[in-house]
This record gives sequence, structure tokens and C-alpha cells, in this order.
Amino acid sequence: MDDAAHIPLAWWEFPFLAEPEEVSALRRRVRKRLSVWGLQALSDSAQLCVSELASNVIRHVGPGTPASLHVSVSGARLRIELRDPDARALPTLVEADAGAECGRGMALVDALAERWGVELHADSKVTWCELITEPAMLTEQSTPTAPTEPSGGTRLLRAARVLNSYGDGELFKTSRSSRLGAMAAETAAIDVITDLLHWLQQHGHDTEEILDRAQTHFESEWGAAQVAP
Repeated sequence: MDDAAHIPLAWWEFPFLAEPEEVSALRRRVRKRLSVWGLQALSDSAQLCVSELASNVIRHVGPGTPASLHVSVSGARLRIELRDPDARALPTLVEADAGAECGRGMALVDALAERWGVELHADSKVTWCELITEPAMLTEQSTPTAPTEPSGGTRLLRAARVLNSYGDGELFKTSRSSRLGAMAAETAAIDVITDLLHWLQQHGHDTEEILDRAQTHFESEWGAAQVAP
């Protein structure tokens, strides 16, 4: 076995508290870190894996759990590790249909990663997954391709730009019109809405009232579009 292949070429660690509002922040930090390393091509998959691993801790260990995220590159593998202090609550791979609200987390990680697993320690566990990199990724900074914007009105164009800012400009490429692309877009949209709600609450606004008003606007405009010639 070549020991050199297991020596990290790049390594990054970030401690955090497992709270729902921290998940989008983790995604942004990972996106920026991979951009620094020239691994933009893996950004969407890595962010989805981080989201699911962190959400598993929140759901099964509990909100507020102290945890840490470790990301490293060894050889041709990007390794993502999430450490939490509960060695009893183990992630499992279960079957979940497309409409399920939960239960698809590790199934998504399993689909995205080349391999994944769990390491148990006396007072903690590490859930990890690995994505395959390309040899040239760490030596060449890739240039993001301009996204293809969806057809539609001003609102759709604005939404596309915002979502692309959360997804490295990859969400609307035709090559990503798969279920994975749809899930990436949904995750980015949830992050956008969550961040807006945090901002509104921080500035003293009634978030429930604003959500109701936004829903009313949406339904009104959608209904008008449906009856338009």
C-alpha cells in the first residue's frame, strides 16, 4: 500500500454547534474552502453530503450538540468527516421514496459518495464519506461556466441568480437536469429562504406574516399566469 496516498494534501477543520441555522453556514464554508483548493467541480456534491451529515446529528443526537467538520484531500479522494459525541446513534441507510420528508439522508450520501462509513470511539463517532477528485483539480483553478438562465419573467431570472450564488452557478446547467440537480436546487432554495427569515427576524420583522404575504403573492401571480392566453 502506498502510504503517500494517505497523507493529506490539504486539510481543514471547523467546530460548530449542530443547530438547523448552522447547516447553510457549513455549506457556504465548504464551498469557499473547495474554491480555495480548486475543487469547484465537487462543490455541489460535497455541500449536499455535509448538509445531510450535519442534519443527521441534529435529528438523531439533538440540537445544540457540539460537533466538528473535517475536510481533507488525500490522493484522488476528498474526505468529509463529521464528529459528534454520541457513539450510540448510528446513521443507517434506509429506503425512502422521492416524496419523503426524512429518511433519505444517508441514501443521498450513498448515491453521491464513492464510499462512506462510521468510526466508533470511546466517547464519540465519526461519520465519513469520500468523493473522487481528478488529478488536475488541485493544481488548476477551474473557471466557473456562466449559467444558463431559465426562461420566464423577472422574478424567475432574479431567483435563478440568487440560487446560483448558493450553488456555484451549477444549478441550471442542462447537464444537471437529473434528480440530483433538482435536490441541489431545492437545498439551495431552502438555504435562501432560511437565511432571509433569519435576517428578517434579526431586524424585528414578523416572519410568519411575511411568509403568508409571500404565499398570497405567489398564488395570485401563479393563478393569473394559468389563465393568461
